[in-house]
Formats: sequence, C-alpha cells, structure tokens
Amino acid sequence: MAETPLLSIRGLTVRYGDVEAVRGIDLDVYPGEMVTLLGANGAGKSTTLKAVCRLLEPAGGDIRFEGASLLGRAPEELVGLGIALVPERRRVFPALTVTENLEMGAYGRPREWVRAAMDDMFALFPALARYARKMAAGLSGGEQQMLAIARALMSRPKLLLLDEPSLGLAPLLVDQLFEQLRQINAGGTTVLLVEQSAWLALSVSHRAYVMESGAIRTSGPSRALMQDDHVRAAYLGVTPEWLKTP
Repeated sequence: MAETPLLSIRGLTVRYGDVEAVRGIDLDVYPGEMVTLLGANGAGKSTTLKAVCRLLEPAGGDIRFEGASLLGRAPEELVGLGIALVPERRRVFPALTVTENLEMGAYGRPREWVRAAMDDMFALFPALARYARKMAAGLSGGEQQMLAIARALMSRPKLLLLDEPSLGLAPLLVDQLFEQLRQINAGGTTVLLVEQSAWLALSVSHRAYVMESGAIRTSGPSRALMQDDHVRAAYLGVTPEWLKTP
C-alpha cells in the first residue's frame, strides 16, 4: 500500500440545518484500493460522497486529494483533477444515445482520447456496444447503470466514487456489475464505494468503514469485518453459500 492516501478525509462534519449528518469522520483511500463505506439508510454515507464532490459544503474538517485540499473547489473542477462520481439512481441523459452519453463523459477531451476511451468502455460493457445508437431511455435499469459507470470512466479518473450502484437491479445483474467493478479496480482505478449489499461490497473491496449515525463505528480489512460480530449481526445476516470458505 502507498504511504500517501489518494483521498484523505479528516474531521469531516456536514450539517443539514441543525442536523449533524456527518460527525467528524476520518477516512483514507490509497491508490489502487477499492474501499467500501457501509451503513444503514441515513448513516451519512451519501452525504460523505457529496461532500467529497463539493456538492455539499462541510461545516468542519478537510478533504484532500493527492495532498491538496478540495475545499473551495467548484464541483466542475473535480473531473479535471481526476475524480468522477456515479450518483445514486444512475441519472443518465435519457434523450441522448448511448454513444452521446459516453461522449458527455469525455467532454472537452481530444477526439483521439474519446475514441480510445469509448473502445475501452465497449470492451468492458459489451451490451453498450450493441446498443450504441439506442436512446438511453430505452435501456434496462442494469444497462443504464453500466452506462452511468462507463460515462464516468470516459474521463479516465484516478478516483471513481459510486453511490449505491446495485440499487433496484436484479440479482443476476448485480453479480455481473460487481464483476465489472473488480475489473475496473484491477485495471488501476481507485474506487470508493457506497453500497447497500454489504456482502457484495465486502467481497470486492480491500478495506471498509462502517458508519452509524454520522460517525465511523469501525473500519478494517473487508475480510476481517466479515467476521466482526457487530457487522455480521447488523449488516450481513446469513452468509451466502458462494462466499463461504471451503
């Protein structure tokens, strides 16, 4: 593991009016890692991602990317720095084709960049290649999620932020999606993942943080947290057969 985090959060506090949604958390993501942020609805996970992306202004603390503070940066600057967000519920451009959606992800890049990145995305998500000229509104939920991730990857980010990518997808599509996330991370993209399916998130990630009521309750290697009594009782339930150690 590299000594310097790619993303470093220290003492982050975020408020909605008088409500403290995130309470002084610390979190690190190192280059090449996939880190997952677990917790129940309302724990502060999505709020944390929004603060990283400058969509919410922190009430306290600092967020650093490659050693430089993100505070004071405009959200539109982050893509140029190497940060891309896949928001909850996909949010593709429904009236644009698959190809046009992907081009939006590389807006302002040289034509050669766009062409090479699109070839990479069609190789990673073959279904998108089949529907290249189809309107995004006509894609299934799973296909739209793949398109949202591919669009974010078109900028070739150093850090990919994913907010609940499996939400609303059929189990078979979820398994396929997480295998693609493995490939994305193995290809060198660092990932910070917020995910409702704790087993899947822990099975693909290197480390995890567990949030409760806006604070970090525990953190550690993902496999170790699978054996943590509190994590198992609160988030994991029965172990799926395919994750059991032989």
